[in-house]
Amino acid sequence: QVQLVESGGGLVQPGGSLRLSCAASGRTFSVVAMGWFRQAPGQEREIVAGITWRSSGTTYYGDSVKGRFTISKDNAKDTVFLEMNSLKPEDTAVYYCAAGPSSGRTYYGLGSQRTYDTWGQGTQVTVSA
Repeated sequence: QVQLVESGGGLVQPGGSLRLSCAASGRTFSVVAMGWFRQAPGQEREIVAGITWRSSGTTYYGDSVKGRFTISKDNAKDTVFLEMNSLKPEDTAVYYCAAGPSSGRTYYGLGSQRTYDTWGQGTQVTVSA
């Protein structure tokens, strides 16, 4: 019912900044939470940040990005952003936009991966000199 498309990934130097965008379409009014996840080769997927969609002001950040990344949204444009600052090589990963929960499923909170059940295709972020 909801489709997500990420964009904005690319190559950036350590210490640099990058902004990712997630364009949502479909039944966006049904979405409770939107989030960003990442997965590096050989590693498990981890939550980067989350934000409430149908309400205002609540955000969540993973420990590894706290103070460096900022999640924001524009409901009128059905878009979620991830501003990444002070990037490190260990931030290199495929970044995924996610939404949830779907109708009839449980909301576990912004910080729980179980909340999210709709995913974008991912966008590659590479931090290297």
